[in-house]
Order: sequence, then C-alpha cells, then structure tokens
Amino acid sequence: MKVVIAGGHGKIALLLEQLLSRRGDAVTGLIRNPAQAEVLEEAGAQARLVDLEKATGDEVARHLTGADAVVFAAGAGPGSSVGRKDSVDRGAAILLADAAESPGVGPCLLLSAMGADLRAVDDESLDPVFRTYLRAKLAAENALRSRSALRATIVRPGLLNDTPGTGRVTLAEQTDPGPISRADVAAVLLALLDEPRLTGRTVEAIGGATAVADAVAAHAAH
Repeated sequence: MKVVIAGGHGKIALLLEQLLSRRGDAVTGLIRNPAQAEVLEEAGAQARLVDLEKATGDEVARHLTGADAVVFAAGAGPGSSVGRKDSVDRGAAILLADAAESPGVGPCLLLSAMGADLRAVDDESLDPVFRTYLRAKLAAENALRSRSALRATIVRPGLLNDTPGTGRVTLAEQTDPGPISRADVAAVLLALLDEPRLTGRTVEAIGGATAVADAVAAHAAH
C-alpha cells in the first residue's frame, strides 16, 4: 500500500509512518519545512515539500499520484492563532480532500478531535480560540463526508498524551471523554486503513481494554 500523510512531521503522523514502513508499506509525508525531512526519513517515510496553506489543488494532487490512501494529520498546533486554526484545520483539510477526489484516491482518514460536533462548537463557555478549532474540525469533517468518492473515515481521539501505547482502546461513534496515547491513535489509524467497512463513519477513540484490531473489527461489524 502507498499512503500519503499530510502533516507528516506531526507526532501521530511520525508514529504512523513508522508503523507503515515497518510492515513494508510505502509512505510519503507532506511537510512545509525542509528541515523536517530528515526526521521523516528516519521514520521510514519519503518527505515531500508542500505548504497546504498556499498550494493549489493541482499541486497537491501531483503529490497524491499513485497513492492508495491518504491521511490528514496536519494541525495548526497549540498556541496558534484563530486564523491558522481555520487555514490549517479546515482549509488545508478541504484542499487535500479536493486534491484526493480528483485522481480517485481512497480511503481517506481525517484525524479530527473529540468535541467536533454541533453541541460543542456552539458552547459559548468554551475558549473562543478552542471553539474556532472545533468549528474548523467540524467543517473539515463535513467537507470530507460530502465527497463519497473519498471513502472517508473520521477519527476523533480523546485527550492526547505521549505515554507508551498499550495497544488497547475503546472505540465507538461516541465515547465518554478520556485520555489516549498518540501511539495508540497511530495504531488505530493503521487498522482503519485496512478496514473498508468503516467508510463514511465517525470513530471516537480513547484508552481502553480491547486490542486495537479487535476494537476496529467489532466497531466495523455494528
């Protein structure tokens, strides 16, 4: 399988690149800073330089040629402005979706965020910047859902941490809030790339007691 990951230098993206390369898949990470290329290569990925805030759809589509799947794992990151929350978490995701739809790349996984639903984004008690972030994620989710050819799956992890992965999670369309390691999120993304039955669905993920492969299979069977 040939997989392209947008936001290839992110923590979850690097972990996913390692998992993919270890099992023999070809993985390409899209980055905007050439200084990050060496880290991607160490993770087993080929780095491609493209700024998703400035590139055209045609430019991005050229990087997706021959891909079997695409993962959007980019994000503006903590401390970023309201403008960048919108331009990266929404705008770049939609740009990637448009670029992937043209050559017929699929499946497409969107790494979103727990709380990216209508109840949360309209909660006036939330910090305005965080609310903008959730609204950007929801807009990206809706854009991917509207493109049936992408065969998109939305992944909403809980509170992320950098503890070692346990290989065990809880998956559902809606879970209670809870923590999850980035390593376990990467393992969930890997399993979802191999599970076509979850196309078009939303998966929330937190730490749990069920092995990742079993959790994905059980959720797909519902």
